[in-house]
Order: sequence, then structure tokens, then C-alpha cells
Amino acid sequence: MEQYIGLDVSMKETAVSIRQGGKRIWRGKCASDPQLLSAMIRKRAPEAKRVVFETGPLSVWFYHALTAEGMPAICIDARHAKAALDMAANKTDANDADGLAHLAEIGFYREVRVKGFDSMLIRTLVTARRQLLKMRLQMSNQIRGLMKTFGLIVPKGAGSVFDRNVRTLLQGEVGLGRIVLPMLQAWGDIRLRVAELSKHLVAMAGADQRCRLLTSVPGVGTVTATAFAAAVEDPANFKNSRAVGAWVGLTTRRFQSGEVDHDGHISRRGDNKLRSLLYEAAAVILNRSTETSTLRTWALALKERLGFKRAAVALARKLAVIMHAMLKTGELFDPHAGAPAAA
Repeated sequence: MEQYIGLDVSMKETAVSIRQGGKRIWRGKCASDPQLLSAMIRKRAPEAKRVVFETGPLSVWFYHALTAEGMPAICIDARHAKAALDMAANKTDANDADGLAHLAEIGFYREVRVKGFDSMLIRTLVTARRQLLKMRLQMSNQIRGLMKTFGLIVPKGAGSVFDRNVRTLLQGEVGLGRIVLPMLQAWGDIRLRVAELSKHLVAMAGADQRCRLLTSVPGVGTVTATAFAAAVEDPANFKNSRAVGAWVGLTTRRFQSGEVDHDGHISRRGDNKLRSLLYEAAAVILNRSTETSTLRTWALALKERLGFKRAAVALARKLAVIMHAMLKTGELFDPHAGAPAAA
């Protein structure tokens, strides 16, 4: 008879629950090691049908490691699982594992696509670079703020200009220099690390045909193209191109109950970083791009009618649809696509 396993994964230990024939037949704990878990499952549930666990920090590693061990691993949406797990009287790891095993048995879950390690490596690179950029900005702002207290206003400028301005103002300020110069050195080190990761990202994008294809879209640079290609992976993962906009969280929420029926803000589901990058690309098209295209003409008309923010969101959603279609067809961006035929 088939068995169904629920795993509540944590950093050190994983709670395990096994069900068969509508009843729990065993539950316990095991170290959070896919090999040890696989050995335990083979011993306790030799006819395992589904091994279910929620999305989380370890889910990518767990999924691929369990699959490599021959386990029928299934990763489910944690938000979907939460609604069912909250029905338990007490919130414990054991009860969560029981709930996941029950969901696995009745098939009431929403399976999510787990990215491959190559895609996660690209995503990690984009995330690390973004974090260092944020740290660099925070450090420079902190330096400006500290010097402003002593009447030293750092002029506008970035990179080597900022470094030169700070050192010039600190001449003769021995006490303050002992405090600020180490911070400036740290800022410079972060700047070098950002340059290294940027160079690595550009090289990675240049070697990827998908990224070279996506950068033909106005406003879409190396970072956005790389992040989008890594997130989508295979265009066949989506039923159609329109589904990508909803997947990234750029479609509006809808609330309907009785006579009440209205739309709200965008859902903000999915990849936050990718959604931000698409919004930034849309802002570039609306404010900085000079290339004439049907897409920009449509977006500018929308901006006049609805305002910048709504137009940027709509354009970001349209960009997601267009970029997926490009990956699917392998064609470069056509700036005149969708234009009415000449008479």
C-alpha cells in the first residue's frame, strides 16, 4: 500500500510524518540531511508515493538532493499550505509534518517549480551584486552625514570623485579623519567587489543566447535580462506569455463577495527582485529612452491618461509578456510590432 510523507524542514532537524490508508503510521525526527532522510524513508515507507515539504531556504537543495536519491519529492507553496496547517490546535513541527502528509495523501496542494542549481547560481550573483550596491550607497550616505555634522559638505559625485572629495575635505581634520578614512576604505573595497561581480555578470550574460536576445528590448539591461532568464528558465514552464505577468505579481488583486466586486493593487506575488527590475526597465522606457517604438508610444499614452506609476506597472507587465514570447520564439525585439498596417 502506498505511503505519503510530510516533512517540516528546519536548519538542524526535520519532523517526519508518514500516512497510509488514511491513518498516520509513524512520525519522528531526523537530521536535516537529504541522504539520512532518504534512508529513513526507504526503511519506514518503502512504497512512498509522495514526499511533500514547503518552500523555504533549504527547499532547492532538499528537492534536488531527494530527487537524486530517488525520492518522489514535491515542493508546495508555503502560503497555500499555511491555510491548511493553521487548522491544527497547536503549532508544532510534528503537527505541521502531519498536516503536510495529509495534504500529500489527499492531493490538496499547489506544487511549485523548483529552479535548477544553474539558475539559482545566476540569481545568487544578481542578489549579491544588488546587496553590495545597497551597502555602497548606505556607506557613502553615512560618510556624508558624519562629515556634515562638522560643517564639511561633500560635493555631489560618485566613484573616484566621491573618494577625492572626501579626502580633500579631511585634510587638516586629524581626529575626524581617523574615524572617516577607515569607512572610506571599506566603501572603496565594496566598490571594487561590485565591479568584480558586475564583470562576472556581464561575462555570464554574454555567453547566454537568451540574455543577448532579451537585451534587444529598450530599457532592459544585462541585470534584468539575466534575472528574467534565470527566473523563467524554460518558456514551456508557462502555459502562455500572459501568465508570466501574474506569476511575477504584476496583475491586480480582485475581491468579490456578494454585491462587492472591485480590483485592488497588484498582487506582489512571486519574485520581488525581478518585479523591481522590470519596473525599473519600464521607468527607463518612459523617462529616458529616446528610441521610437510601438511599445513606448503605448506606454506614454497610458502615462498621460493614468499617471506615471500605473503606466510603469502596466508597462512592466507587458515587458514580462514580451520577453517571455521572445524566449519562446527566439526572435529579437521588434520596435514596430503591433503597429497598424500602412494604408
